[in-house]
Amino acid sequence: MRNFTFHNPTKIHFGEGQIAKLSKEIPAGSRVLVTHGGGSIFQNGVWAQVESALAGFAISRFAGIEANPQFDTLLRAVEQARGERCDFILAIGGGSVIDGSKFIAAALRHPGDPLELLTGTRVTAAVPLGCVLTLAATGSESNPHGVVTHAVRQQKLPFSSPLLYPRFAILDPRTTFSLPSRQIANGVIDAFVHTLEQYLTYPADAPLQDRYAEGLLQTLIEEGPKALAAPDDYAARANLMWCATQALNGLIGCGVPQDWATHMIGHELTALYHLDHAQTLAVVLPALLAECRERKRAKLLQYAERVWQLHDGDENSRIDEAIAATRAFFSRLGVPTTLSEHGLDAEVIPQVLAQLERHHMTALGEHRDIDLQASERILLRAL
Repeated sequence: MRNFTFHNPTKIHFGEGQIAKLSKEIPAGSRVLVTHGGGSIFQNGVWAQVESALAGFAISRFAGIEANPQFDTLLRAVEQARGERCDFILAIGGGSVIDGSKFIAAALRHPGDPLELLTGTRVTAAVPLGCVLTLAATGSESNPHGVVTHAVRQQKLPFSSPLLYPRFAILDPRTTFSLPSRQIANGVIDAFVHTLEQYLTYPADAPLQDRYAEGLLQTLIEEGPKALAAPDDYAARANLMWCATQALNGLIGCGVPQDWATHMIGHELTALYHLDHAQTLAVVLPALLAECRERKRAKLLQYAERVWQLHDGDENSRIDEAIAATRAFFSRLGVPTTLSEHGLDAEVIPQVLAQLERHHMTALGEHRDIDLQASERILLRAL
């Protein structure tokens, strides 16, 4: 196991009715910028709970943060927050709203061009933020990372800082009951792939992290279809929400090699063709596993045995079956696993490769050996 430092300062309030604790978590006298996406929080009762809990606080509400938060939209939020002298941010939504709110928090304290925060400039200060999670998927509610889309650049720009951990996160599974099945399926796949990208590399003498990751994967396999089949199944939604948080709060990645190539290639597909983030992961991951099967052989065999209970046949057949089982799981959730199912063909590949090269994504994977030629083979497999 490699050396590591682990610290996660986000306080989690999990379960039904926990939104009422907002008033105890936000400092008295704060001027709160409340961020959210569309109008669903008014229809499902979430806003009523938040408004009740924040009685007495000065609130400025900013709506319209997109599923892939847009840089220009977030700049308008920064301008509003400055005008209203907001000193605390409360994000209500899923990972996109929380990611966007992290950027707003940093931009409000940045003396220069906010774009600098997405192009390598270190975050040195940020307005504190908390969140009420309404979509279990990205784990952004308890990590310091975010991704913002810049339309002009056709680029998804990641950023990260320890200053951007939410101070608290409220996870009430009932807030997810009204979500459409597409968003639930996307959330399951997002958490599943987050876990695999920290697990499916090569052995690193980290049995606890392996077992933890395998437990998350098995739970998602069991609970994901239940959450889709029964929208009001509190237990299934609770288990899914907790899995998504645990998949990317930093714990399972401690001391182990990681491979985020699926995400990087997927980001380009989202930026160019506006596919949902999880849709790109479902397309790219099985193709990447097939392409990288030799360098991932030991962990693929472990994955086949421990997660999918595949014990029969030779090594190659078990690896084939594990990749096929992964693809079938995504399909069972109703998410396409090929580019052609999204109406895309081989003509998109040069564009994706050009974007990867432009964004210096030419040495991906745990061994930094997924170059543009390997990315091209992965995309061809994904057709």
